[in-house]
Amino acid sequence: MVIAPNAFKGSLSAGRAAEAIARGVKAVFPEAELYLVPMADGGDGTTECLIRATGGRIFRKRVAGPLGEPVEGFWGLTGGGRTAVVEVAAASGLALVPADRRDPLGATSHGTGELIREALGSGCREIFIGLGGSATTDAGAGLLQALGVRLLDSRGQEIGRGGAALQDLDRIDLSSLDPRLREVSLVAGCDVDNPLYGPQGAAYVYAPQKGASGEQLSFLDSCLRRFAAVVERDLQVKVGEMAGGGAAGGIGAALAGVLGARLVSGVQEIVRLTGLPELLRREDISLLITGEGEINPQSLRGKVPVGLARLARQYGIPVLVLAGGIRLDPQEAHRAGISALMAIVDAPMDLPTAMERAEELLEGASRRAMQLLAIGRGWAEAES
Repeated sequence: MVIAPNAFKGSLSAGRAAEAIARGVKAVFPEAELYLVPMADGGDGTTECLIRATGGRIFRKRVAGPLGEPVEGFWGLTGGGRTAVVEVAAASGLALVPADRRDPLGATSHGTGELIREALGSGCREIFIGLGGSATTDAGAGLLQALGVRLLDSRGQEIGRGGAALQDLDRIDLSSLDPRLREVSLVAGCDVDNPLYGPQGAAYVYAPQKGASGEQLSFLDSCLRRFAAVVERDLQVKVGEMAGGGAAGGIGAALAGVLGARLVSGVQEIVRLTGLPELLRREDISLLITGEGEINPQSLRGKVPVGLARLARQYGIPVLVLAGGIRLDPQEAHRAGISALMAIVDAPMDLPTAMERAEELLEGASRRAMQLLAIGRGWAEAES
């Protein structure tokens, strides 16, 4: 049995979630052989997931946070040193900003660029950048500036930080770009496939959770359109409707359009790097258990449970999803390859209580699921 949950955001890391599920399984099937593979989709926990799976190392660096104030960021180097891992959430994440201080117009991705700059000095051949969990909607402008890209206004002056400053963008100058970028390949793991702008773009879909009001959404969308227009004119790359360009507040578009990164599904790339496909080929694997804080329609755009369900279907392995909240139609879930959904709450409770008790609730839900599985097995044996 494979246990491969995502983090339960704000409550449990993917590793602790996997351990809680394992305890629930062992309570019913003590002889079960379990393979714990904590997962991520490019958002929070991506670095921990890949470093744990490959036996690598995590490095810490003080960088600019989303509001420009210093934060303790981190990045990782996989075992063998070939791939460096940088997650946007580590330096530019929404979790780093108190709810009452969220600044959708001014939040910057500069700190993520600083982490990439650190990783360039490691001797790695590839940098995997996890896009997810960002506090920003700046189209990766801060990240680009940290790596030497000059984003200039009509007077030839550097524009300010944050998404609102993109309204002043007139020209992109790559003459001071960090030359070490030519020596590595950049791979950006997207947790969603939204485009940069428009009704399904970074502003309208994701900026509200970053604190943007209704009137700010159209303004931010116009700023993202401005960025796309200048990139297309100066660099001859169309980023406006690129799948994944809207990931992490538009960082996907910056990495692909300006730095030549390859955009991939975050969960698919992480699955590859952790070696999960090889594990699912084993004949003794009969079930995959995954989960996250909430499964909803956005999960269909590249989140862990759906990504793993689609993978497991290739091997004929059923998938159980344990979630704090379920807002996905069961038929849609089934079409995506999910065999069963189970909410972890065991009684009426408010969200803060559920989050505080997440580990206990997850273990209990895992135990109940296994009890149902045991009943089903007994029934099948009796029928035969």
